[in-house]
Amino acid sequence: MAERFRGFLPVVVDVETGGFNCKTDALLEIAAVLVDFGDGGVLTRGQTIRYHVKPFPGANMEPASLAVNGIDPDHPLRPAIDERDALQRVFREVRQAIRANGCNRAVLVGHNAHFDLGFLNEAIERSAIKRNPFHPFSCFDTATLCGVAFGQTVLARAVAAAGFDWDETSAHSAAYDAEVTADLFCEIVNRFQSVYESRK
Repeated sequence: MAERFRGFLPVVVDVETGGFNCKTDALLEIAAVLVDFGDGGVLTRGQTIRYHVKPFPGANMEPASLAVNGIDPDHPLRPAIDERDALQRVFREVRQAIRANGCNRAVLVGHNAHFDLGFLNEAIERSAIKRNPFHPFSCFDTATLCGVAFGQTVLARAVAAAGFDWDETSAHSAAYDAEVTADLFCEIVNRFQSVYESRK
């Protein structure tokens, strides 16, 4: 892993939010999916880490965004935890994976990755977390990669073009979106593995 991605560990991240502004809008869900090389050097999806997140004090939540992701932040059965706690739990698992793979740092993989990275970085700053395992600005964007590999940039269409099933009823949950994004990322890396091997 460290050799393939120049010391970085790719970690697929998806967030569900209360809007599009990472500085003002709530982080409501976060999911991180680990990837690993299996038999024959095939990259595969691994463990999913996911948490419901309590909106930070004063967070904005746009009704239109909540209608899309189906989240009711005030639902009494929603098992949400504080933002800082959620990040620390995710980061603990990511750091263990970094060490296990001999990597130096994680790099966020996401579909339109700068959206997820922006919300992650703002939550880190609000929570005053000093040890961030992710690179603060570098990322792998599967929207771009899927445009090259499959001619599609919309997540659902890229999933179909790659030959995977898409479950519309599960979409817009952080865990589901992160898992299908991880499948796409692994598929693209595996398709280009022979090219990588020929250039070593």
